Amino acid sequence: MTFDELVNIMATLRSEKGCPWDKEQTHKSIIPYLMEEVYEIIETIDEGNPAKLKEELGDVLFQLLFFAQMSSEQGHFNIYDVVEVIGNKMIFRHPHVFGNASFETPEEVLKQWEERKKEEGRESPLSGVPASAPSLLRAYRIQQRASRVGFDWQKAEEVLEKFAEELDEFKEALKDKTLDAVEDELGDLLFTLVNLSRFVKVNPENALRRTINKFQRRFEHIENTARQQNIDLSDMSLEEMDRLWNEAK
Repeated sequence: MTFDELVNIMATLRSEKGCPWDKEQTHKSIIPYLMEEVYEIIETIDEGNPAKLKEELGDVLFQLLFFAQMSSEQGHFNIYDVVEVIGNKMIFRHPHVFGNASFETPEEVLKQWEERKKEEGRESPLSGVPASAPSLLRAYRIQQRASRVGFDWQKAEEVLEKFAEELDEFKEALKDKTLDAVEDELGDLLFTLVNLSRFVKVNPENALRRTINKFQRRFEHIENTARQQNIDLSDMSLEEMDRLWNEAK
């Protein structure tokens, strides 16, 4: 199977004699499917399953072909135009690879990357971070971009001090029990934690996903044990659950 053959498959599915479901889709209607496929890639990477990763990458590629095919039908562009645009962009943004520039460190590369984006018309260092991105990831990316122009802490200890300050403010908001105040201070607390994650070189989205998976595995151990003992989970005491939780560790 070649790339061109795959492109033709997509075009056929959207043709008059194609699939009724595929023909009625729009850019907006297939957004959920694209997001689902991307998350499945992330899950597969976490599992460390190369064969499954190959399959999931194919699913995402096909979603991209879907978007391009619909745009082609509307007379805007086709998948080959997409390939040309991204190819030219990568060459432009890597003058140290495809040109005569010389950068010795990743930091130098990122600095010139921002300069190239300015030349492309991006006005703010924060531009380009999608508002629809998960909030944790969005906070991380915005902080990264602000850091590249010097708006950042100097060391992790400073962030920890800020976290302690925000925690105190959150505790005060809890005393007032005003939902808006609690939400505001909790947001500040989370934003500071994201800052801390950058200084210890951990992606907060990855860290939280890892903890969620760990929580789920341990909770499933409690569920399985209860099932084996013919006990309804809601009838199990907190002490029993806590013992099984520690056992799962």
